[in-house]
Amino acid sequence: MKTETVGDAKLETWSPEEVSRAARAGEIVLIDVRTPQEYMFEHIEGALLMPLAFFDAKSLPGQSEKRLVFHCGSGVRSEKTARAAIDAGFDRIAHMEGGFAAWKTAKLPYVGTNMASGAPQKVEP
Repeated sequence: MKTETVGDAKLETWSPEEVSRAARAGEIVLIDVRTPQEYMFEHIEGALLMPLAFFDAKSLPGQSEKRLVFHCGSGVRSEKTARAAIDAGFDRIAHMEGGFAAWKTAKLPYVGTNMASGAPQKVEP
């Protein structure tokens, strides 16, 4: 994990493996900032959808127990969203380095689309 101080807050950059471990342990709220179309095609199971285009920090869940971790396709949009959340007053924010592409490269499970039926299906590389 990399940490950067932004004002009074800490912006953390987590690896896909760190995000996976924390998600399985119930320690984080994972928020996907990609488009609804990207999310529908494939996403990390349990991730909430809040597209960057519609991002509103007032709609974020509180941080009383769990850290918020943002992710996107490559890490660019999630870092932008994380910085916007910090600007809105959140102080324990993280984003996933490399985004969903890095998640898939790490061979972590996700929900994809069965191209024959169009139905969602678990993908366990």
